[in-house]
Amino acid sequence: MKKSLSEKTAYVLIIFVLVIFTVATVYPIIHVVMASFSDGDLMMAHQGLLLRPLEFNVDAYKRVFENEMIMRGYLNTIIVVAATLILNFLLTSFAAYFLSRKYLYTANAVMFFIMVTMYFSGGTVPFYFAVKNLGLYNSLWSIILPASANAFNIIVLRTAFSSMPDSIEEAALVDGANHFTILFKIFIPLSKASLAVVMLYYLVAHWNSWFNAMIFLKDRELYPLQLVLRDILVENDTSNMTGGASMDTMQAVGETVKYAVIVVSTLPVMMIYPFLQKYFAKGAMVGAVKG
Repeated sequence: MKKSLSEKTAYVLIIFVLVIFTVATVYPIIHVVMASFSDGDLMMAHQGLLLRPLEFNVDAYKRVFENEMIMRGYLNTIIVVAATLILNFLLTSFAAYFLSRKYLYTANAVMFFIMVTMYFSGGTVPFYFAVKNLGLYNSLWSIILPASANAFNIIVLRTAFSSMPDSIEEAALVDGANHFTILFKIFIPLSKASLAVVMLYYLVAHWNSWFNAMIFLKDRELYPLQLVLRDILVENDTSNMTGGASMDTMQAVGETVKYAVIVVSTLPVMMIYPFLQKYFAKGAMVGAVKG
């Protein structure tokens, strides 16, 4: 069909707006990557857009990977993310399966209390004392157990499970399957898209988390990567990566080290996302209707 002038104009405007948003989203990433491969002295003197490295240099990455705190932070983050994702998978799946059963009259009441936690919390101080009194203070468990489940993700997966035909569960029960068999061998395989989205939400949240670690962890050896990154970026602490150089050299090296740390800390999530992207749109749409 031949498009009218107004349709063509709207199409051009939409393309223009999308291009603007794309540039606004992609350029900061390009700037950070190019700056991380730049010479420190030239980077400090540079102003304006940065579309290529200023004298290609990998010293910042050498200092990052030689730094014990960053490598320890990486290891701690991997341990926390792996342990928490296992708990997230189990607890979210169990809760979503229970809440999606239409014949359980208590499911709606439990769902109400879960939704209340999305809008109200006990506050930081009671949360701190609860974790401390449980003996979790200054251990990785203090940032693993409180993040075991999320109300929003439970609702998303519950919606996916609720969309399953009742006949599937009835047929499985007739064949002698128990609820664990139904959940792990039927519901979860048929909800891969929604489960992938939920686990991606969890992964990004845990990888970027730093606040709980800041208030519960005392020993720097237990710091996750994002808390180490916070010390470098917010508190401007790059002294342990500059090797006792002069003040000017420390500032120049520290400038590129900051960008290198950002790249190193965000790269794993950016590498994982393309493998889950095919599930993302479908899974997000399935969980878009809350009921």
